[in-house]
Amino acid sequence: MSVGWLRACALVMLGLFSVSALAKDKTAIVIGGGVAGLTAAYELQNKGWQVTLLEAKPSLGGRSGMSTSEWIGNDKTQPVLNKYVSTFKLSTTPAPEFVRTPGYLIDGEYFSAADLSTKQPATADALKRYEKTLDDLARSIDDPQNPAATSSLHALDQINVSSWLDKQNLPATARQLINQQIRTRYDEPSRLSLLYYAQQSRVYRGVADRDLRASRLVGGSPVLAQAFVKQLKTIKTNSPVSSITQEKDGVTVKVGSVGYQADYVVLAVPLRALNKIQMIPALDDQHQAAIKGTNYGWRDQIMLKFKTPVWESKARMSGEIYSNTGLGMLWVEPALKGGANVVINLSGDNARVMQAFGDKQMADQVLIRLHAFYPQARGSFTGYEIRRYSTDPSMGGAYLAFGPGQISKYWRLWERPVQRVAFAGEHTDTLYPGTLEGALRTGQRAAGQVEDLAAGKSFEPAKAVPVAAAAAAGAGAVAAKKGNFFSNLFGSSDDEKKPEPVKAPEPVAPAPAPAPTPAPAPAPVEAPKPAAPVKAEPAKKAPAKAPAKKPAAKTEAKKAPAKAPAKKAEPAKKPAATTETKAQ
Repeated sequence: MSVGWLRACALVMLGLFSVSALAKDKTAIVIGGGVAGLTAAYELQNKGWQVTLLEAKPSLGGRSGMSTSEWIGNDKTQPVLNKYVSTFKLSTTPAPEFVRTPGYLIDGEYFSAADLSTKQPATADALKRYEKTLDDLARSIDDPQNPAATSSLHALDQINVSSWLDKQNLPATARQLINQQIRTRYDEPSRLSLLYYAQQSRVYRGVADRDLRASRLVGGSPVLAQAFVKQLKTIKTNSPVSSITQEKDGVTVKVGSVGYQADYVVLAVPLRALNKIQMIPALDDQHQAAIKGTNYGWRDQIMLKFKTPVWESKARMSGEIYSNTGLGMLWVEPALKGGANVVINLSGDNARVMQAFGDKQMADQVLIRLHAFYPQARGSFTGYEIRRYSTDPSMGGAYLAFGPGQISKYWRLWERPVQRVAFAGEHTDTLYPGTLEGALRTGQRAAGQVEDLAAGKSFEPAKAVPVAAAAAAGAGAVAAKKGNFFSNLFGSSDDEKKPEPVKAPEPVAPAPAPAPTPAPAPAPVEAPKPAAPVKAEPAKKAPAKAPAKKPAAKTEAKKAPAKAPAKKAEPAKKPAATTETKAQ
C-alpha cells in the first residue's frame, strides 16, 4: 500500500511539474517600451508567460511629456488608468477647481471660462454655438466604433475639419481659439478628417471637462511607466528590431545579429517605427499603405523656465490654456526648486514650420511672443527644455490623427493579430487614441489576444473597411461643397485667411477628398532565420518617458459618449492636458 501511495504521489507531483513547465514554456516578445508595450508585457508575465521586452531607445516610457505631474480623469472617464494607479499605489492629489475647465489667453489677457461670458460675450456665444453644432454632428453617430456606418457619415470622412469650420461663420477670435484647441488635441484642422473629429466628439459626448481633470498624478506619466518597469523581469534597451520572421511554430525577432525566439510577438511601436521593421512574410498592401499613409498629429513641447512668475497673479495658468497669439496650448508647471515653468505645446502646422529652427531659435521665437504681453519675461528667463516628437524618426509625430479619407481605408485595421503578431499602441485603439487610457487598453487587449492565439483561437483578417457598402450606397449623395485659427508663428495660416463661409453638405465619394496642407510636413519614415534563444537579463530602469495621446499633447477636454459602444463599454477619457499621453 505504501508503494502504491508513493507511486500515486509521484505521478501527482510529476503532473504538477509538467503543468508548471508548460506554463513557463509560453514565451512572448514585446517590441516597444512605451506604455502600451509595458502593459502588454506586464499582463502576459502575470499570466505565467516568459516575456522579453525590446526597446530601441536607451529609456522606457515612449512619448512622455516634460511635466512633473499630470492631470488625469476620474474612474468614470479613465477606468483603466485609475486601476493601474491604484494597483501600483501611485500618488495623486485632487485637482483645484480652477483647472477643471479650460482657460484662455486672448491678446495676452487671461480669461477663465466664466470670465469669457461676461467680458467677451461675442466670443463666448460663438464658442457655445460651435459646441452645439459639433454636438449635433457627434449625435449623428450611433456607434463610435463604426462611425462610417451610413453613406452620410462616410461622406464626412472626405471633408477636412477646416472646411467645415469655414461654414460656421465664426468671429475671428473664436475661430482662433477653436483651431488652437483642435490643433493641440489632434492636428491642424485642415489635415484632420471631419468624421474622425465627430467620432472622437461622440466618444466624449456628455463627459464634463471637470471629470477629465479630477486629480493630478504626481510625477507625471513617467512614474506610471516606471511602475511597470519595476515589475518586469527581462528588458533590453538600445535594442532596435530589424526584422520579425513568422514561422509555423514560432517567431524570430532580429536585433542586429542576435535572434530572439518566442511563440508570439506583441508589436507596440508607432506606425513610422514599424516601417523600419522587415516583416517576413510581408504585411499585406492595406497594412503597408496604412503604415505610410496614416496621418499623425505633429507636436513639439517647450518648457520655458523663469525665476518668478511673469504673468499676472490672477492668471491661474494651469490645466489647459488656449491662446490666440501663436503660443500654442500652455500651462504652468511649478518648478521643483522655486521659480515657475511654463510648458507650451506647439502643434499642427506651427510645429511643422518650426522644424527649420534649432532648439535655441525655437525657444526664442516663443519667448518673443510671451515677452510681448509679459515684459518681465526676458529678465526672469533662466533656460528651456525642448522635446521634438515631430522629427523623431521612431515617432513621426505625436499620435494618430486620421486625415480625410483615412477612416474609410484603415479603420480598426490594427485591432486583429496577423498570424503570431498582435498589435498595441494608442493608434490601435478605436475609442481613445492618443491618450494614456488608449495605450493601456491596447496593451491589455494585445496580451489577451496572445493568450487566445495560444489557446487555438483564430482571428479573421481585418476587413478593408466597415463602410464599403455605405460608400457604394452613397454614390448618388450630394457632393460636398468646398468650403485654422491662430496664425502660424510666422504669419497667418490658410485657415485664418478664410474667415466665414457656410455649412458643409454631405459629399460621398469613394475617393478621399484632398486634405489642404498649409505648410509642408516632412515625416521621417523609413534576416529571416532563427538565431540565438532569448537572453534574459535584469530589467533596466531607463528613465521612463510617459505614454501616450496626450503627450503634453492631447489634452483632456473632450466630450463623451452618450451611448457606449456595444463591445467596449469603457468610460470615455481624453488625454491629460499636461502630458503626451501617447505610447506604443
